[in-house]
Amino acid sequence: MDYFVGYRRLEVTDAGLVLTFPVLVLYPSRTAGQAETLSLYALDVARDAPVAPGTFPVVLISHGTGSSGLVHRNLAHYLARHGWVVGLPEHPFNNRDNDAWAGTPQNLAARPRHLQLAIDALSDAPGLAGALRPDAVGLIGHSLGGYTALALAGGRPTATPRDSPDWQQQPIPVPADARVKALVLLAPATPWFMAPGALRHVRVPILLLEAEKDEHLTRFHGEIVLNGVPDAGQLTHRVVANAGHFSFLSPFPAARVSPAFPPSQDPPGFDRMQFHAVLYPEILAFLSRTV
Repeated sequence: MDYFVGYRRLEVTDAGLVLTFPVLVLYPSRTAGQAETLSLYALDVARDAPVAPGTFPVVLISHGTGSSGLVHRNLAHYLARHGWVVGLPEHPFNNRDNDAWAGTPQNLAARPRHLQLAIDALSDAPGLAGALRPDAVGLIGHSLGGYTALALAGGRPTATPRDSPDWQQQPIPVPADARVKALVLLAPATPWFMAPGALRHVRVPILLLEAEKDEHLTRFHGEIVLNGVPDAGQLTHRVVANAGHFSFLSPFPAARVSPAFPPSQDPPGFDRMQFHAVLYPEILAFLSRTV
């Protein structure tokens, strides 16, 4: 069943760090939307509209380092139209407006916790809570968002020497959340899971998509997942032909497409718009089978 898409903005509190961060929520609604400008992008949504009758599963999308949830806006809109409540958290101090924690163990510890706090906030949000299936949550992560999803699903990361002020490896304290039922990993960054057994507790279905011509990550990152999870039968994997690292991001408005803005660029001959027409149904079908 297709729905209109409502949206609202939640402010989520991280009491441990005494900060708040925003989560943009898109959800099924019976209220017709209109073009709304959300930051730099336009989406056809109904602000603060009532949620459609029924109960819906939840999926969170974790953006890459120094990025924004809105770079996955079209995927989020597609999933909401097809019966999902979609949360787009903006990771504090690791987003396009403030990237002060990039490359730090603090960031690696905080990111999974913020997904967990976002799930809690959705489960308690007035007007949303009663429409959710609180124990049915999927996670989608791109690049460092892939690390974030694996950690919350039970991965046990270790900081690499380059992440640590003293250049020593150290365990990264992260939560694990049993509400997570499936992962979609898009060109995931994974070197923090190289230690033997680091992914042995990740026992949920995984859709792993890599980019053939990824300009930032080698195939080594995907191999960590392929070789590290305990049940290969739970993992669906493919390499997207001719795709680059940023090919998983929503196509950008024409005014923002430029070689000076690498996230808007793809390898020669790659059609991002055409790829996303296939990608979204693939992700929806996977999540619908597994969450």
